[in-house]
Amino acid sequence: MRGGTSKGLFFHRKHLPDDAAIRDRVLLAALGSPDPRQIDGMGGAHPLTSKVAVIGPSTRGDAEVDYLFLQVVVDAAEVRDSQNCGNILAGVGPFAIEQGLVAASRGETGVRIHMVNSGSVAVAHVCTPDGEVAYEGSARIDGVPGTAAPVMLDFEGIAGANCGALLPTGAATDMEQGIEVTCIDNGMPVVIMRAADLGKSGTETPQQLEADEALTRKVEYIRLALGRRMNLGDVAGKTVPKMCLVAEAANGGAIATRTFIPHHVHDSIGVLGAASVAAACLIPGSVAQRVAGITATSGSHLLNVEHPTGFLTVAMDVQVNGSIGGAGVQILRSGLLRTARKLMQGEIFVPRSIWSGRR
Repeated sequence: MRGGTSKGLFFHRKHLPDDAAIRDRVLLAALGSPDPRQIDGMGGAHPLTSKVAVIGPSTRGDAEVDYLFLQVVVDAAEVRDSQNCGNILAGVGPFAIEQGLVAASRGETGVRIHMVNSGSVAVAHVCTPDGEVAYEGSARIDGVPGTAAPVMLDFEGIAGANCGALLPTGAATDMEQGIEVTCIDNGMPVVIMRAADLGKSGTETPQQLEADEALTRKVEYIRLALGRRMNLGDVAGKTVPKMCLVAEAANGGAIATRTFIPHHVHDSIGVLGAASVAAACLIPGSVAQRVAGITATSGSHLLNVEHPTGFLTVAMDVQVNGSIGGAGVQILRSGLLRTARKLMQGEIFVPRSIWSGRR
């Protein structure tokens, strides 16, 4: 399925081994990792197209399904579960309905999803005219050709879901390697830096940024140093935190972004990454707030977060109780519009030897 601006394999939990180590071997074989082209599997040879969703009945009472996101590394024999993926999340509701995990209503069906990676809950609003999932529609999102049926994602309780606090270091800004940063977790741990502080305009293409070896080394050095301060431990083998360079908006949005995820630069921006950047725009004194020039007030805010292929709109409800730092800002709701499409359904053939030892 395509979910938002990502693509991945969606599995019913019952179709995979219970043992996590065997499951990971199966998934590596299914996608064709490790190999830069993933020529012997179904992967797309890029982090945004080498993803997996594992979905099954919910293990907690406030949700209908569990969703475990797994990032299958393209060129290494690694499967990582250290983060959520909000783009792939867009396909979870349609999958759950089609697999009989959730009964469809006529018109629209809300699917309550337990995001296992972070322990938080999201609600996906899926178009179900005549009681069946509709994929065709008029909604358009940047980074995806054509239009499709809208999938509205509402996130509950995601502030601090991964790091323990919206501002995991306890401050709206910190200094690392002479660079001012904002560390934030509104569903995705993100480190925000001014592009200008790293000698960039913030309008570069992902390819231009990746080609700058001095830049990529410095960004990674800062990421490794801040991982422990964000309560994430040693992040050398993790895909979080994401590293986001920001600049003044160039096309009428709230802020412009270029995001390392963490070793490639995103062609757009992740859903939960955008939610974290948007939250930072509303926190007095943060790097993003000073670049965006937004004065937050209690109530609803609609922010267009610009990225290399357009923008992603984030709807946020906030409560502002103070004006200094981020402690006085409470994120009540984060909502984003995505689309999804089922691309194929069938069987993937995995070598029998990979399944040896399956329970």
